[in-house]
Amino acid sequence: MKAVVFTLGCKVNDVESGSIIHGLKTLGYAVSRELEEADLYVINTCAVTAEAERKSRQAIGRALKFNPQAKVIVCGCASEKNARAFMEKEGVFAVVGAKGKNRVLEIVQSGFNESFSGEQVCDNALGYEEMPLPECLKTRNFVKIQDGCNRFCSYCIIPYLRGRSRSRKVESVLEEVQKGTALETVLTGIDLSTYEDENGRDLSDLLSALGGANTRIRLGSMEVSMITPRFLQTLKSMPNFAPHFHLSLQSGSSAVLRSMNRHYTREEYLEKCKMIYEAFPNAGITTDIIVGFPTETDADFAQSLAIVEEAGFSQIHAFPYSPREGTNAYKKYKELPATLKKERVERILSVGAKQKERYLQSFIGKELTIVPERCIDGLTEGYAENYIRVYVVGETEKKLTKVCVTKVYKDGVQAEKIKE
Repeated sequence: MKAVVFTLGCKVNDVESGSIIHGLKTLGYAVSRELEEADLYVINTCAVTAEAERKSRQAIGRALKFNPQAKVIVCGCASEKNARAFMEKEGVFAVVGAKGKNRVLEIVQSGFNESFSGEQVCDNALGYEEMPLPECLKTRNFVKIQDGCNRFCSYCIIPYLRGRSRSRKVESVLEEVQKGTALETVLTGIDLSTYEDENGRDLSDLLSALGGANTRIRLGSMEVSMITPRFLQTLKSMPNFAPHFHLSLQSGSSAVLRSMNRHYTREEYLEKCKMIYEAFPNAGITTDIIVGFPTETDADFAQSLAIVEEAGFSQIHAFPYSPREGTNAYKKYKELPATLKKERVERILSVGAKQKERYLQSFIGKELTIVPERCIDGLTEGYAENYIRVYVVGETEKKLTKVCVTKVYKDGVQAEKIKE
């Protein structure tokens, strides 16, 4: 039997798909992540934008073109948002939401018993749902430690779909990390800043426990509230921490941040960046910026342009505001013209590219440690601890490798391996 688990959206979705894949393999399925001929298709959907939701719906038709008689199970945020729209599609056996994704394996294990068909969306998620451990990747492995969100940013639908924040036990995280063989482990979740397990242990406590793990530890997306003296001191005490901070911004204007229901100001954000650089001078700070939020004026956008350099970002991810039905911003504000949003995105990406170039230039002659990923045309590619993309002359063993940067190259830097 053959199954395909097709994933749209965020890294958390990807990790959860990995768990479903592992579970399907234990049930005797050969499993692929790419759309191809199969007996079963699991479509793990995304609803972060209207476009992501549209692609999620389209994926069902794309899958069934390979095998019109196949069973289809839909799960994820888009199906949580509108289960009926997916259930009405021909060929769909069952629809599971963003919560209770273990139901996918229960359905398959039942032999697709008719009692499992239809909408299987869970109304509540009272605790963290443990899933089968996904297969460990050899180079970089992702470990989910938290789910849900309590923030209710005015533009975001995810808290309504994923539910309230809930966290995995420290012992469970440790077990998965220690079983892994990856050179680098990335801790991921919907909102890492709210991590607190049922015993009251927060993210600093978890990281302290991971300080002795035989893998480099990297963190996924962070909120400003995470950056405290205690948190930074914990990170500094870890010999295996990768100083890369994906510190979510969304706007460089305090006025726009207020209308987004983001609970910090421009000045507070810049202060957190300063604290990071004081603790980790070579840190990489990357971020997300929403351009063209309905309340964003020309002056507000100018502040977003300026903060790219002021914060010293190593890279930015900028994208236009996408209205999501059901959010406060959708109800309250009129959308800005698409042409204006497109023009602003292009401008801020241009500023971001110049800032990235300055950041990369500052590492010429410096030492970095990379996780080698692949070798193409005589260059080994990998990521340094601060998330700089590095191209090393010659083939390199699959182990943490020290290199010296020689020049800016392609989307990162070129370096030479330091002889041990």
